[in-house]
Amino acid sequence: MKLAIHWMFFGILAFTSFAAIAKNDAGIFEYQLKNGLKVVIKPDHRAPVVVQQVWYRVGSNYEENGLTGISHMLEHMMFKGTTILKPGEFSERVAKLGGQENAFTSSDYTVYYQVVGKQHLAEVMKLEADRMRNLVIKNKDFQKEREVVTEERRWRIEDKPASKLYEQFNAIAFINSPPHHPTIGWMNDIRHYTAKDVRQWYQKWYAPNNATLVVVGDVEPQQVLKLAKHYYGVYKSGKIVQPKPQVEIPQQGERKVVLKGATKVPSVLMGFHVPTLATAKTLEEKQEVYALSVLSNVLDGDDSSRLTKDLVRGSKQLASAGAGYDELSRLETLFLMEGTPSKGVTPKQVEDALWQEIEKLQRTLIQPEELNRVLAQTEAQYVYHQDSIQAQAMVLGASISVGLPADTDAHWIQHLRTVTPQQVQAVAKKYFSKDKMTLGILLPDGKAPTQSGSSAINAGGIR
Repeated sequence: MKLAIHWMFFGILAFTSFAAIAKNDAGIFEYQLKNGLKVVIKPDHRAPVVVQQVWYRVGSNYEENGLTGISHMLEHMMFKGTTILKPGEFSERVAKLGGQENAFTSSDYTVYYQVVGKQHLAEVMKLEADRMRNLVIKNKDFQKEREVVTEERRWRIEDKPASKLYEQFNAIAFINSPPHHPTIGWMNDIRHYTAKDVRQWYQKWYAPNNATLVVVGDVEPQQVLKLAKHYYGVYKSGKIVQPKPQVEIPQQGERKVVLKGATKVPSVLMGFHVPTLATAKTLEEKQEVYALSVLSNVLDGDDSSRLTKDLVRGSKQLASAGAGYDELSRLETLFLMEGTPSKGVTPKQVEDALWQEIEKLQRTLIQPEELNRVLAQTEAQYVYHQDSIQAQAMVLGASISVGLPADTDAHWIQHLRTVTPQQVQAVAKKYFSKDKMTLGILLPDGKAPTQSGSSAINAGGIR
């Protein structure tokens, strides 16, 4: 799952037992505290380290016009102190423990994490639990941090034409549904945030019953549960009101955006509305998601995949090409394809070359040998991903936060191996047509780039 991220003490009741935690066949332990906090634990005893992550089910897809990016703004303020911690003290304490910590905001969730030696889990859990309900947002700190966020938007988006293209591309691909808004927010909205806006957002969404605690590493599940109850279990549930459903209207014709920017070479971005595991309502629709994932890897799984083999090394029409698909998005998403032309090749020729690859998949079944190679390569990536406790935790948290089972990733390869060449061809025919395409074109404006170029597909990731 390339875009997906795709890539998750004391004083308790004496009768709590190991059996109180549900364990699935993937070795993942799950529990829910009385206040609604979900606790997910995956022991990995290969090294004496542990990662703690807290996932709040709120991101840009929950935001309203005028407050776009407010989830990201709150993420920044979460490091500015609590009733017992001074601004910056959270990070200082984690650093003194020899740990690493950070946070990020996406369209579907906001995540805070620490990686520490296993002996320090209680301390970082105490710190993280404190800011779940005791954050202090002072006007002076807020005003300074709002300037930091406006500058972040400037260097992440305004000064990067590929990122700016992706932002505008998304805005026309999604007309009436939440993915229309960028995760970081529109600049005008950021400049008009107030400290009160952020406080209200914090009170609205940051509660134990809207969060998942994920712990992966050299731990014993029962001890982690004791810690969770001691530190997080003291808080009351909040009143969480989910936003009303906003379903994207069907696309009935090509949509197109052309942007001129400070770039040396043009680029082309194509997108098609597709389902995700979270939006799939039937087994048939879920199977389509697995088929689309296989299709993505056929096009761009590694250097032997079709886009690189046929268009970069083969015809040499493209200097670079890629495809991406976020199967774990909470809402409908886009299957993306991207190409940068070689010298003398026009953007229209790039578009045509990408379409030729789509039409091959629509006309001709992929051969068993190619399918087996793609699956083997995907499985190798999965095995490599298991070496990182942080990566394991990320997938667990992402799956649960969009309403999927904790063992979604554990069974991923098993599901991909059920995909047939006929199913890959079927989804290529069903979802890829010119009337369902959103097209983005980036053209040089003659000015020298202020930053190095980046992929528009990668520009759409979490920040």
